[in-house]
Amino acid sequence: MSDFVIVGAGVIGMMLARELVLGGATVSLVDRLACAQESTWAGGGIVSPLYPWRYAEPVTQLATWSQSSYLHLSQDLQEETGCDPELRQKGMYMVDVEDEKEALHWATAFNRPMQKVDSSHLYLREENFCNGYSSALWMPEVCSIRNPRLGQALRESLVKSSNVTLYEHHEVQQLLQRKGIIYGVRTSQGDITGGKTIITAGAWSGELLKPLNVDLPVEPVKGQMMIFNAPVGTVNRVILMAGRYVIPRNDGRILVGSTLEFEGFDKSTTKQAYDSLYKTAVSIIPSLANYNVEHHWSGLRPGSPEGIPYIGDVPGYEGLAVNAGQFRNGLVLAPASTRLHADLLLGKEPVINPVAYRLEGRI
Repeated sequence: MSDFVIVGAGVIGMMLARELVLGGATVSLVDRLACAQESTWAGGGIVSPLYPWRYAEPVTQLATWSQSSYLHLSQDLQEETGCDPELRQKGMYMVDVEDEKEALHWATAFNRPMQKVDSSHLYLREENFCNGYSSALWMPEVCSIRNPRLGQALRESLVKSSNVTLYEHHEVQQLLQRKGIIYGVRTSQGDITGGKTIITAGAWSGELLKPLNVDLPVEPVKGQMMIFNAPVGTVNRVILMAGRYVIPRNDGRILVGSTLEFEGFDKSTTKQAYDSLYKTAVSIIPSLANYNVEHHWSGLRPGSPEGIPYIGDVPGYEGLAVNAGQFRNGLVLAPASTRLHADLLLGKEPVINPVAYRLEGRI
């Protein structure tokens, strides 16, 4: 019997397990698939909210803490596992931003590096960017990370720990409870028990809580993306324009995303989305028309009101907690979301004020 049973082995579940283990706890990590197979794998890996000034302050607090921690986390994981998450700290351009004044005001208020730059700054660094723009907003400290590689590194880190038991391909059928106390889960391959059960199942988190009559407002929001196989240097940094983005990888591949679709748990890809993403790609980087689309896929984000996650105990049940609802920013907010939660679970002083993320009064 572990100290904690974590249900959901995406980036939130794995980082939370790692934080708890670093604090001396034992963890059983359970997933119906393999680790990092859902939105963790499917996302783009920008370590910043898109248009960060448009989010509520609780999101900014988590994002700011997380962004400063990714460099150390990436280095630690590579040293521990030999797997390079491919963190690229090359900055992000935001072009044709309607609420530019609000953006710059936000950056000043929250002390975030952002400036308006002219066309020479933009085209010197991104010579393949489409013609005709005289300026852009530039955030030099924004990173991107190769999220499938991050998932591999986190899994390997946990496998190496004697304090973690990994239960992949164990579908949770129900939460085990006795007199209002949750003490683990029943899976397709048997019961897994622990001192406290934590739901980190992304878009599926609300479904797991429904049998307890807990209405967690987390819903699946589909996002479709595609990737081009292009030469290294075609794009060098993240470029955001008209709500869509291109993200370069170290090997030259370029991700383009993403759609925002409210269609339940349907993960099918569509020709309409393919055509729209392709049009976006060549409108931002015209030369991408010369290269092949290598893959087109979709994932389900854990949508929540205002994108503010739910982090903390579930009211009315002892031994049950949630860390879910990061919406489009699961990877962005993961380090802070999990460090904050681990602090609470281990009885430490939390790194961020937890009040805004509690479930009380929000469900």
